[in-house]
Amino acid sequence: MNTFSNQAKHILFITGKLAYPSLLKVLEDMELNECSYSVQDLGVSVAALMTTKIIKRRLKNTENADLIILPGRFRGDLNELSEHFGIAVERGPEELKDLPTFFGKAKQKYDLSAHNVFIIGEIVEAPTLSPEAVLGMAQEHKRNGADIIDLGFLPDTPFPQLKDTIAL
Repeated sequence: MNTFSNQAKHILFITGKLAYPSLLKVLEDMELNECSYSVQDLGVSVAALMTTKIIKRRLKNTENADLIILPGRFRGDLNELSEHFGIAVERGPEELKDLPTFFGKAKQKYDLSAHNVFIIGEIVEAPTLSPEAVLGMAQEHKRNGADIIDLGFLPDTPFPQLKDTIAL
């Protein structure tokens, strides 16, 4: 957790359509009693793919927040956003499930033993990485229990460097 998170009185969480319900549930379960918070869905499907420009254009009301938290996989310019809104802006954890730990709360434990599940690891930034880096991340996902590894995409970013890569 960064310094800003410790001092915030009201935090605005920015997310997209797909993560919105899950983020609300995680925040509710966390019981953030030390500060208030609000959540805004900026109308994109995957929040990690938002750009600095999209956030500046779509975020109209910062709801008197003194901190904005973006998804950990957001790759835009935090300083530019902070200057634009006049509020501290930081990235949250890479994974939504790690938000409690990010705030110093106990990590949630999930018992999936009663379900037949497949674990999917996603490498969203695959188009920007070398084949070796993609394979390294895929192997890490596999070590962490992933059954399927999805090579995500960034809009308008082809990745021909992976066409000759051998499967794990």
